[in-house]
Amino acid sequence: MTNGSEQADRRRDRLLRIAEVRDRTGLSTATIYRREAKGTFPPRRPLGGNCVGWYESDVGNFVADPAGYRAPVSAEAA
Repeated sequence: MTNGSEQADRRRDRLLRIAEVRDRTGLSTATIYRREAKGTFPPRRPLGGNCVGWYESDVGNFVADPAGYRAPVSAEAA
């Protein structure tokens, strides 16, 4: 996990589509999007068109501590 001043190296981080995110977390699509809006689930990343994905490491961090997860504040959100 990184702090706000350093950027994670995402070159080897897989992007997961919604079906795999649902499988790994056990959450429904609606719950994933609701939690994302509240900042309690990792943000999705646009891949082009109507396609989005989540970084595998971010989903892993969520799965490790679902009750305590807070999305990091990044330069992208500002």
